[in-house]
Amino acid sequence: MSSARDPYPDALRAIALLIVVLGHWVATLPRIENGILVETGHILNAWAPAGYFTWGVQVVPLFIFVSAAVSSEGVWERYRAGEPHAHWWAERALGLARPTVTYLAVLAVFVGIAFFTREGVLGPLNHSLTVHLWFLLALLGVQLMLPLCVWADRRFGLWTAAMLIVGIAAVDLLRSRPASVDEWLQLGSLVVDRHDYFAWINTLFFWLLPQQLGIAWWNGRFAGRHTGIVLMLFGLAWLISAVALGYPPSMVNGNPGGATNVLPPTLALLGVMWFQVGLVVLFETPVRTFLRRQHLGRWMAMFGAFGLQLYLWHKLAELPATWLGERLDWPIDAGLPGEPGFWIGRLEWIGLCALMVVPVMLAVVAFERYRKQHVAAAERPGRIVAGGLALFAGLAVSLVLGARPGALVGLLLVAVASWLLRSPRQA
Repeated sequence: MSSARDPYPDALRAIALLIVVLGHWVATLPRIENGILVETGHILNAWAPAGYFTWGVQVVPLFIFVSAAVSSEGVWERYRAGEPHAHWWAERALGLARPTVTYLAVLAVFVGIAFFTREGVLGPLNHSLTVHLWFLLALLGVQLMLPLCVWADRRFGLWTAAMLIVGIAAVDLLRSRPASVDEWLQLGSLVVDRHDYFAWINTLFFWLLPQQLGIAWWNGRFAGRHTGIVLMLFGLAWLISAVALGYPPSMVNGNPGGATNVLPPTLALLGVMWFQVGLVVLFETPVRTFLRRQHLGRWMAMFGAFGLQLYLWHKLAELPATWLGERLDWPIDAGLPGEPGFWIGRLEWIGLCALMVVPVMLAVVAFERYRKQHVAAAERPGRIVAGGLALFAGLAVSLVLGARPGALVGLLLVAVASWLLRSPRQA
């Protein structure tokens, strides 16, 4: 593909980001009693058909697919030149760590305010404010292995992806251990009923797969409208078959030890990836042509420049949205699906979140304008390893413990990571 910046990947990431933002707001169900927020539910727990809608909103594979595609050429050039991949990864990690420090610092301020004022909004939203950090962990993790994936694509082509699929299938079969025809027909139920620790290897196998396919797509190993249609239909058939075999219909969320396709990933989750890759391939030529004719590449790139900021901060908008909804007595708690006014209440909640994210993003953009934009990353292996470990630990702690106390501990660890991952001259 051309070395010039391609607007199509930027457009794909922009669409995926908007889906994620709206999906997170839709999923959050505020529960209010006597005018006070008492808890937040999840639409997947309140409305069973919502699981099928996740087939269209689980777009993390798409993010990884596109990120790997646009990074693969540079990775290969550095590999051939003998330049350490660690330096590139340190730049990426530092680029994620710096805005995450700001986000966690603001959360820590809200935690302190809630402690002294006993404001009840933060408690029910505690985990909702950090749950999205898991994506940063996944992205940083697979990007560590980009050189190996690029080399494997050059050496083995699509056979590398095939081996990852075999690995995912083998783990599911070891989890389920079907011994009869009836058990084969209940494969998915047996998989999610058993939670062996070895199954977490699928976290590596699965999230490497869209990365491997993204590299293959960028290198022209599959393309064309017919290929896109086949992959889409295959993905849809895969999802329907998976549910028929007993896998949960939801492709997001879930709790470790529960009925989940994500923690750890199962074969069912592959259907989402096939479908999304099919869409990418199907619309590649017409959308790329449209973007170039309308000269929208610059706008896509500008949106992408603020993509990480919007991803980090869109959940914070739930705090002022909830506070304002309480004070105005708006029906942000619209009951349950099927009850009168539920979907109208959902629209009002989403509208409030969209309204509140505007001042949040304006403040973030203003802050970023006055912060030093280009900071050199560390080059010493020791600093990179230590900084990477601190960053992974800080994100994990914040994810597991929520804003309170996770943001406080996570802030310290991510701040240390930000310091270690930059060049000592600027640390």
